[in-house]
Amino acid sequence: MNEFWTNHKEAIIYAAIVITIVLILRFLTKKLYNWLEKRTQIKYPNDAPSNIHLAQKILNALWLVLGIMALGFIFIDEEQYKTARENFYIVLYLGIVAVLTLFAASLVQTWFKRSIKHRVANNEDTTSYKFLRYIAIFAVYFLGGILMLIAFKSMRSFAATALGGAGIVAVVAGVASQEALSNLVGGLFIIFFKPFKLGDIIKVDESMVGTVTDITLRHTIIRNYENKMIVIPNAIINKEKLINYDLGTHICCQWIEVGISYDSDIDLAKRIMREECEDHPNLIDHRSELEKYNEENKVVVRVIALGDSSVTIRAWAWASNYNQAFSMKCDLYESIKKRFDKEGIEIPFPHRTLIFKENQLEGLRSKAQNTNQVSVEKEEPDA
Repeated sequence: MNEFWTNHKEAIIYAAIVITIVLILRFLTKKLYNWLEKRTQIKYPNDAPSNIHLAQKILNALWLVLGIMALGFIFIDEEQYKTARENFYIVLYLGIVAVLTLFAASLVQTWFKRSIKHRVANNEDTTSYKFLRYIAIFAVYFLGGILMLIAFKSMRSFAATALGGAGIVAVVAGVASQEALSNLVGGLFIIFFKPFKLGDIIKVDESMVGTVTDITLRHTIIRNYENKMIVIPNAIINKEKLINYDLGTHICCQWIEVGISYDSDIDLAKRIMREECEDHPNLIDHRSELEKYNEENKVVVRVIALGDSSVTIRAWAWASNYNQAFSMKCDLYESIKKRFDKEGIEIPFPHRTLIFKENQLEGLRSKAQNTNQVSVEKEEPDA
């Protein structure tokens, strides 16, 4: 035993020191994580410190890997020592860069959260801040990835070029036709020109109507009235013609269109539609002062079309916003239908007239008679 200790004394002491350092570093990492977690929970009780938790895992894995590599120095010769030492420094560099990148991303995200919270408290628009948050976090991770590539000799030229202005221009030019960049540019256009912002109610088509909940680097998210999320790429939504119900004034004009038969009383139908609209609680008086002075009707009702089987009548009803206008439209269709039924106003529905030739009619009659005979023959045994 003494001979083994004498021959391997330095290696045993070296291994003990390495293991002790690894344990101390893991202990300090745990203490630092607990301190940061408590501080984050105090300031932001509703946010989970995911980046901090991931950084702790990376550090614990880093100390373990470095400790194993350091212990490996005991079993290698001098020729392999130089390569092993270089690999040791590369792993250490990668681990530190990864942790610093996560911390930088957490700081950026925290700053944007504070700014967004402050603007929300002051009833200010937060669309640009939420979108720029994605760009800033992407930039942090992009820079961290480039710094990691520098650790490898074969990738240093690419990393140096990407960090330079010419490299960025080359990268952008190389992917200019790609969908990813189109969506990114589309998102920037939305932020700069503001055709809509977070919280606005927009209508892209009849199946895509809802509230804008988020605008990312790639897509815009709309929550429709079925509480479903509609994800639209920014490049597509920039090309579409859309309606923003919250752009400018919020008051909304709702068309109430009903078709009546040609035999029905048009004047009576117009009066019923006007009365039902004026009695609805969501209706607002949109008349000018001159129109009020002239005692014009609150709701304009006109015949707008003479169709093949119906006379189309439209009422222009105004509401305070899109939500109230939609509810008013649904209620008015129901109440107008009930009044029409009560007052004898007919709403036409499609009719179809079938004309048979004489030989076809005889064939149908003979076929019907044969069918009746078969059914009678089947019933007779049971009788």
